Amino acid sequence: MRVLLLLSSIIVAFLSIAFKDTKIELVTTSFYNTNTTTFKDLPLLLPRALYISTKRANMTIPRVIRKAFLAVEQSEGAGARVRRSIGTPQLRNFSPFLMLDHFTIKPGAGFPDHAHRGQETITYLLEGAVDHEDFAGNAGTIEAGDLQFMTAGKGIMHAEMPRQNPDGSANIGMQLWVDLPEKLKKCEPRYRDLRAKEIPNIDIDDGKVHIKIISGQSHGVDSVKELAYTPVWILDIEIKPGGKIVQNLPEGWNAFAYTLSGSTAFGVDKDKTTIGQYHNVVFEQKGDEVNAEVAEDAKENGHFILVAGLPLDQKVVQYGPFVLNSQEEVYQAMMDFQTHSNGFERAKGWQSEIGKSMVH
Repeated sequence: MRVLLLLSSIIVAFLSIAFKDTKIELVTTSFYNTNTTTFKDLPLLLPRALYISTKRANMTIPRVIRKAFLAVEQSEGAGARVRRSIGTPQLRNFSPFLMLDHFTIKPGAGFPDHAHRGQETITYLLEGAVDHEDFAGNAGTIEAGDLQFMTAGKGIMHAEMPRQNPDGSANIGMQLWVDLPEKLKKCEPRYRDLRAKEIPNIDIDDGKVHIKIISGQSHGVDSVKELAYTPVWILDIEIKPGGKIVQNLPEGWNAFAYTLSGSTAFGVDKDKTTIGQYHNVVFEQKGDEVNAEVAEDAKENGHFILVAGLPLDQKVVQYGPFVLNSQEEVYQAMMDFQTHSNGFERAKGWQSEIGKSMVH
């Protein structure tokens, strides 16, 4: 017994050193999930019948803002800069969302070899190009307007490194971490790339509003690809001065907007609030539409990403890159990573080619 206790103490001490810069967080979701799904053989995106409710004509409820806050810039990875909004004290584990980073990666910086388990990451590149490579031999590049959907599942190790742009400019984009349903935490890892040319778009309000339908639907236009296990809508919306949009969202889903540039007014009547650049706008769960507009006398367009996702009624225990449902599962993930087992077998001795040099 003493030997077992000594061995356990050594293991805990070793793992504490290996992951000393991260912390365990236990967050229990506290919401009423009005959507019903068992997550058994969950389709990549739920059929529309499950997430578009039937309502009487002219019966809509605008969503009001719960809170809006500035995403403060900070260091991350190896020399990268990020404006993190979800995953900070301002907004933690807004189910199914775990983290949102608006990143800027200059030449000589990046995200070298690192592991994940239990979540999906969605990377949307706004400027430049980023290479990716993993221990399974997958490699590729996403460029401006492209997206990459990665499911970590039971475990993956990869690197994300910027291309060196001829003019020396930074590579800029968004990365969203989305929780996986408990029953899919140990699925096989996978990638899906979505190219800019594949994304349907639509102009409304006499051309004053341009919408890219990355995932979900807007004004009768559906996204063309099924990309995520956890149902998520992502819309890239740009509004010219004087333009307005009323965007329907699935009822009961959590939703937010992240403002990339300009000033946009969200809400209606007395609840209307104008929000500036680099803010996360969190909407109340009640309601089925988001209203947004840009003032007629604005000097620039309002540009934001609108995101909604199906809440998962489960605990979230996060330790750095590992997102599970209990502390025991997190300890097991750390052990599996250190011993190269249960999904991390290929991590042993692996080094990405793109991570060997900080300049591509």
